[in-house]
Amino acid sequence: MSAATVWRILTKDAIKPWLHRSWIFPRAPDFATKAAVVLDLYARSFEGQALGDNELVICADEKTSVQVRCRCHPTLPPGRSRLMRVEHEYERKGAVAYLAAYDVHRARAFGRTEETTGIEPFGRLVDQVMTAEPYASAERVFWVVDNGSSHRGQASVDRLEGEWPTLRLVHLPVHASWLDQCEIYFSVVQRKVVSPNDFFDTDEVARRLAAFEDRYNRMAVPFDWRFGRDDLDKFLARLDAHQAG
Repeated sequence: MSAATVWRILTKDAIKPWLHRSWIFPRAPDFATKAAVVLDLYARSFEGQALGDNELVICADEKTSVQVRCRCHPTLPPGRSRLMRVEHEYERKGAVAYLAAYDVHRARAFGRTEETTGIEPFGRLVDQVMTAEPYASAERVFWVVDNGSSHRGQASVDRLEGEWPTLRLVHLPVHASWLDQCEIYFSVVQRKVVSPNDFFDTDEVARRLAAFEDRYNRMAVPFDWRFGRDDLDKFLARLDAHQAG
């Protein structure tokens, strides 16, 4: 019996114990409050007031380790009725961190490769964005970030807002990366740039990521984000009911 036949039989079962899905309850006491601020920014409002044309919203995140794997034999391109063929064996050539900022309403990406993540590399990403127009002359630039060590807590607020008077740092609640639109951009990068992982060295990774950013910024449109405050309330109500049950 072929493997395909086995899978056709298994997929007809009503219960599939060989499949699983990971999930986690929001455990931050201020989850709803912090998430609502971010969702309002996506809808172009802050503290009950509509954002002006000169107020911009950025999501930022870090892809901590892009592996550089040099295949032992050249990758063969796809052909008629044939998939791309990638050699299984490879030689490790190091890794880089990819830091990116994504303009939510303009669909513009800014990225840079660094040897590692941290306060200083993230600060260089902020400098890269805040010195470029229209962000350099904007009235306010909201930066939505998670709680990574590079930009965690009140210390990061004091540091970045002290250096950039027009910057407003907005932290996502804990375990809420799914509310960060930069994660969507990273998923595009993973599928279109990083996979399959076949690079000669870290410089090639940096060049390919930079070339993709240029292409993306010429063609992209904002993500069709539809999850708002009402959806958040319904989502949290379902979780509360599930916990009670």
